Amino acid sequence: MRRLSFPVLAPAGFALELIGVPAGAQLHLDLRLESVMEGVLVTGTVTAALEGECSRCLGPVTGEVVADVQELFAYPDSTTEETTEDGEVSRFEGDFLDLEPVVRDAVVLALPLVPLCREDCAGLCATCGERWDELPTDHLHEAADPRWAALAKLQDDSQES
Repeated sequence: MRRLSFPVLAPAGFALELIGVPAGAQLHLDLRLESVMEGVLVTGTVTAALEGECSRCLGPVTGEVVADVQELFAYPDSTTEETTEDGEVSRFEGDFLDLEPVVRDAVVLALPLVPLCREDCAGLCATCGERWDELPTDHLHEAADPRWAALAKLQDDSQES
């Protein structure tokens, strides 16, 4: 068993539509590698900084994601190799373990689908598009019901006469 703790730079693609880990940002891996019968079991956590935009008000969102990682890397010619489909279990590449797909999957699955700048974010006004937090409390848009437009015109005409 061996414990490893080290930083790496994030490649592009660790993201969803509104939030993600910026390319070149630092990922911190805290891993435990254990030799088991069929290969090497990698468990641990990945910590990364997040950047994106709020799904309600489109303001900036920053934070941190901590994702759990667990993957078996099978030895060549092990029983696992014979009993699994191609791509079902990670494999050694020579003497190396390719952690990038495992880390990417863990981080992207841990990202919030609906990122918010804060839990009580009011969002945007549907009419003018301004942030509700920056508008006065009495902010209102008069919207006439088009079904009553003919009557409103008659009323305006009668007031002018």
